[in-house]
Amino acid sequence: MRRGFGRILAFLVAERRTIGQGFVALLLATVGSLAAGVVLGLITGTLERLPGLMILVPAAVATRGNIFGALASRLGTSIHTGLFETGRAREGLLYQNVFAASVLTLSVSLAVALLAKAFADAFGIFSISVVDFVVISLLGGVLASLFVGAFAVALSVRAYRRGWDLDSVAAPLVTAAGDMFTIPALYLASFVTGIRWVTAGLAGGLTLVAVVLLVVGLTTHLPAARRILRESLPLLVVAGAVDILAGLVVQARLSEFVALPALLMLIPPILGNAGGLGGLLSSRLTSKLHLGVLTPRGRPESVAILDATVVMLIALAIFPLLGVAAEALALALGLPSPGLLRMVGVAVIAGSIATALALLVAYYSAVATYRLGLDPDNHGIPMITSSMDFAGVLSVVVALAAAGVA
Repeated sequence: MRRGFGRILAFLVAERRTIGQGFVALLLATVGSLAAGVVLGLITGTLERLPGLMILVPAAVATRGNIFGALASRLGTSIHTGLFETGRAREGLLYQNVFAASVLTLSVSLAVALLAKAFADAFGIFSISVVDFVVISLLGGVLASLFVGAFAVALSVRAYRRGWDLDSVAAPLVTAAGDMFTIPALYLASFVTGIRWVTAGLAGGLTLVAVVLLVVGLTTHLPAARRILRESLPLLVVAGAVDILAGLVVQARLSEFVALPALLMLIPPILGNAGGLGGLLSSRLTSKLHLGVLTPRGRPESVAILDATVVMLIALAIFPLLGVAAEALALALGLPSPGLLRMVGVAVIAGSIATALALLVAYYSAVATYRLGLDPDNHGIPMITSSMDFAGVLSVVVALAAAGVA
C-alpha cells in the first residue's frame, strides 16, 4: 500500500506541470460550461414555446465538442510525433483537419436534426416541425462552429508555440467552448423558425450545401481529410442518436427543471466536465499508444491507472466548487433553487458517477480502436462525449433522487 502511494506521489510530482495545466483548463472549462448552464436556465420560456427543442440540445452541443475535440486531439498527437505544422497549404495537416471538421459540422448537424424529429415522433412527443429542427440545428451549428473551430485551432497553435501539453488542456476547454457557444447559437437560430417561406427556404438551402459538401469531402484527393470523414461520420451520427436519447430523458422531466431552473444550470457543466475529463484521459492515452509507451491491453497498465487516478482527483476537486458556484449564480439571478447542500450534493454525486464511467469508456475506446487499426483520435472523444451525455443525464437523475430533490 505504501509503495503504491509512493508511486502515485512520485508520478504527481513528475507530472505537476501537466496536471496543473489540466486543472486550470478544467476550472476554466467549468466557468464556460456554467455560463452555458445559466443561458439554458434563462431560456426555459423558449424550451416551452418550441416543444421538443430540448431533445436536440444535448446532441447539438455534443456535436461541437465531438468534432473539434477530436480535431484538437489529432493535432495534439501530431505535436507529440513531430508532424504538426501551421502552414495553410491544402495538402497540409492543419488545412485537411479544418476542412474535414467543416464538412462534419454541416452533415452531422443535418443528421441530428432529422434524428431528433424521428425520435420525437417515435416516442409520441409533440414537437416542432422537421423544417424547424433543420434550421435550428444547421444554422445554430454553423454559428457555434465558427467560434469553437477558431478556438480549437488557435489553442492548438498556441500550445505548439508555448510548449503546452495540448492533451491536458484541449478536451476540457474545447468541450466547454462547445457548451458556451452552441446553446446561445441555438437560441438565436430559434428566432428564424415559424417564418413561412424564410424558414423553409433556409432549411432547403442549408441542406443542399451540407449534402454537396459531404460528397466533395468523401471524394476529395486529400488523404487525411478523406480518412477523417470516413472514420468519423458514422460514429458521429451514432453518437448524435445517443445524445438525443439524453435529450429525451431531460424533455420527459422538463417540468421539474423548469420549476427549479438552477438544476438546469448544472446539466451542461456536469456533462461537459465528465466528457472533458474523459477526453483528457483519452488524449493522453492516445498519444502514449502512438508513441509506444502504452500497450493496448484489456487490463490497464500502471501508466494508464496513474493517469486515471489524477483525472479522478481533479474531478473530486472541481464538482463541489461547481455546486457552490451554481447556487451563488442562482441566488444572484433570482432563479429558484433546491438550496446549497442539495446543489452541491447533486453536482458531486452526478459528477463522480459520470466521471468514473467516462474514464472506463476513455481507456477501452482508445485501446479497442487502436487494436482495430483505427485512429483513436477520431473515435475516443466522440465515444466518450456521447456516452457521457446519456450516462451523465441518468447520473443527474440518480443524484436528484439521492439528494431528495426528485
